[in-house]
Amino acid sequence: MNILNTPELRLQAAGLHLPRPAPALGNYVPWSIVGNTLMTSGQFPWIDGQLQYRGRLGRDLDLEQGYAACRLAALNAIAQLKDAVGELSRIRQIYRLEGVLNVAEDFYDHPKALDGASDILVEIFAERARHTRMIWSNPVMPMDGFCLVYLFAEIDHH
Repeated sequence: MNILNTPELRLQAAGLHLPRPAPALGNYVPWSIVGNTLMTSGQFPWIDGQLQYRGRLGRDLDLEQGYAACRLAALNAIAQLKDAVGELSRIRQIYRLEGVLNVAEDFYDHPKALDGASDILVEIFAERARHTRMIWSNPVMPMDGFCLVYLFAEIDHH
């Protein structure tokens, strides 16, 4: 039996701490539950309310920084999931990841950057994180942020 059988224990074993869930930046909510579907609003790569990655991938940021930014944004999205359901073990399946990335016109490896988000989801949720994915690129982002990560999950109602 795997002793790291909960997302919280996997976070702890990886030495990761969830950031404080970020408040909405406008007239919307950070997450919403409809039926047994939990959706997050787009999450930036925040640490303590400070945007950590700005600019365009392939111009201002290299691929390694893009990967780290998507990973951090996904960690912020996981914090929203926890805020919504209390315990991450209530997440049955993360079935969709969407990323909006600010990329230079001649940069084409953005799937490798969004792997930062996919990889941390699988690291924390294991098989419950086998998701579909969509990348959107946007030439202008709020606050010149590099990325936004959105998650869609099925939850247990108990």
